[in-house]
Amino acid sequence: MKNMKNKQKYTRLRAIIKDLQRVVVAFSGGVDSTLLLKVCVDVLGKKNVVAFLGLSPTCPEREIVEAQRLSAHIGVECVLAETAEMDDPRFIENNTLRCYFCKTHLFVKAREIAEQRDFISVVEGSNLDDMDDFRPGRKACSEQGVKSPLLEARLTKEEIRGLSKMLALPTHDKPSFACLSSRVPYGTAIDETILFRIERSEDFIQGLGIRQVRVRYHGNVACIEVLDKDFDAVIAQRDNITEGLKRYGFHFVVLDLKGYRTGSMNIPSA
Repeated sequence: MKNMKNKQKYTRLRAIIKDLQRVVVAFSGGVDSTLLLKVCVDVLGKKNVVAFLGLSPTCPEREIVEAQRLSAHIGVECVLAETAEMDDPRFIENNTLRCYFCKTHLFVKAREIAEQRDFISVVEGSNLDDMDDFRPGRKACSEQGVKSPLLEARLTKEEIRGLSKMLALPTHDKPSFACLSSRVPYGTAIDETILFRIERSEDFIQGLGIRQVRVRYHGNVACIEVLDKDFDAVIAQRDNITEGLKRYGFHFVVLDLKGYRTGSMNIPSA
């Protein structure tokens, strides 16, 4: 029954995409946008699809490289362009609408690319589970006329992973990722130095074999979030991790005992 439901949603997704004709896909290389890009190419053909990858200090270099590799794997053109959220004082201020300002800049740039190529639609990878979270970026979708086919097909994250595995996409078990600015508490101004420190700290910990990690920024304190199953690995390497993160300007390194979870920074800093 579960597989049948997934196939019905997959058929629905293909029908939604077929009506779009020519699309720019806001692409990050994550689980959702990779499935979306793959199905767009399968349904519409390579010449009618472009992957757009926004370049910004909020996105780690490792994710940009991976997204380029994935678009090449799928066989579609990937257009890279800088987005302007770091020049927007409303984004830098880092209030509860941070994601809205960021997504607005992303989708405005995607719209420009679509218009330059006489493409009809811009699509992005929101799914049904995203509706359970605080997502101010959804307003940017509606304002910029960006469509969300996975959401329209009512696909959940689990179902997207299942379809990704069915289509032999290497992202089917990729850990979830959110932009680096999400590691900074609301009310703490965002700058490139903070983002760089977070990026390099997460790179360091991932290099130790811990795939799902967030390094939350609290001034001179780095708060590490990992899955429960990785607690022992962090504790076993605590001296190495502490010394590694001190190189990126953190004086104290702590492990969050609640473990990895989304949305845990939605609290203004003291």
